Amino acid sequence: MLNDELIIRMTEFNAGDAVRIQHLIKVFEFAHIIGVKEGLDDETLRILDIASIMHDIGIRPSEIKYGKCDGKLQEQEGPAYAREMLANFPEVSAKEVDRVCFLIAHHHTYENVCGLDYQILLEADFLVNALEDNLKKDAIEHFRDKVFTTKTGLHLINTMF
Repeated sequence: MLNDELIIRMTEFNAGDAVRIQHLIKVFEFAHIIGVKEGLDDETLRILDIASIMHDIGIRPSEIKYGKCDGKLQEQEGPAYAREMLANFPEVSAKEVDRVCFLIAHHHTYENVCGLDYQILLEADFLVNALEDNLKKDAIEHFRDKVFTTKTGLHLINTMF
């Protein structure tokens, strides 16, 4: 199955960094649940699944190249590595690769969100980051009020925090 193989490849890509590997699995699972509950069609859910597994692929290259890995560097560096990895999966169409790379290149950009897959990726990533970064309740509420729009994402953030 594609998702399973991508998780294995991303585990190899991030070898030795269990926190980052577990982060991608949590983001993938939240994104998938939100996508299903929000009624995404199969093609969009497939793109969301791939993008959520690979969303942080730019971190390690940014750390190596720049000595840091802020969100903008992740967005800048990630798509090329995603394209390279996805080239090994002929079942992923060029159209899907393009959209996955777009999502990776924007997963820290919260304005001009175009597409439910993009919205859900932002929400899923934040659900995981809020806990991992030990954000305070007021910061979580502020982000929720500015960014979250899906019924499922709002339910999850309000229930979790």
